[in-house]
Amino acid sequence: MRPIIAIAKATVGEAIRRRVLLIILFVATILLFVAPLLGVLSARQEKTVLTGFVLGIVQLSSAVIAITLTVYMLPNEIERRTIYTILSKPVQRFQFLMGKYLGAVSALALMMGLMACVTILEFGVMQHDWAKGIELLQGIGMFFVQMSLLASVAMCLSTFVAPLVNFFLSGGIYLIGTLGYAFFDSFNKNPNAPAFSKGLAWFVSTILPNFASYNVQNKLINPETVIQNQFAYAVNAVVYGLFYIVIMLIAGMLIFDRREV
Repeated sequence: MRPIIAIAKATVGEAIRRRVLLIILFVATILLFVAPLLGVLSARQEKTVLTGFVLGIVQLSSAVIAITLTVYMLPNEIERRTIYTILSKPVQRFQFLMGKYLGAVSALALMMGLMACVTILEFGVMQHDWAKGIELLQGIGMFFVQMSLLASVAMCLSTFVAPLVNFFLSGGIYLIGTLGYAFFDSFNKNPNAPAFSKGLAWFVSTILPNFASYNVQNKLINPETVIQNQFAYAVNAVVYGLFYIVIMLIAGMLIFDRREV
């Protein structure tokens, strides 16, 4: 366990020093601060618009950070040849990959935690609604599981795909898993659909991670949206995410173990 923790700590320090990640985080923080100014542009209730805008900023910036953080992690170690120094010590390849992933998720948690603090301060100080700011932590928490799942997909792909291809491939999987999952699921359940198309829709909806189940904006923006048991829903979503993360990491470890570096 010590090698995994040591690699994870080093990965967190490396992530914090990466300028591109800090720039993305800086831009997201600035947008969170100016978000209240955009509420007056809409005819809808200002707080509803602000809530949707804030959650959208957190989700989009976190997705870009998660992908940018993980796609270059393994290739950079190979390109700089530092991986030879690490693997020459009593460190197994699966420990190296696990440490890298845990470090990436820890760095992601720090950055999302900063955005969560800004969100609470924004609603508490500027909107005088601390309860709403704290309530939004539920959505940001679900986004963290979603981004951890996305990071595991990008980490698995980084074991055999070039960084640029991995960036667009991970982004595409995220978009399809977020926006297209409901389409494939409804098509699969349509009794009038051709058998081949239903089978293809079932295959795609089964293989791809369901990122859409972590989008709780509708509940937070429109309180009339009913989820029968929120606790059970959250537990199911977290368990599903952990299961998929384990599958992705095991697949990545098996591929990385057989790869020549």
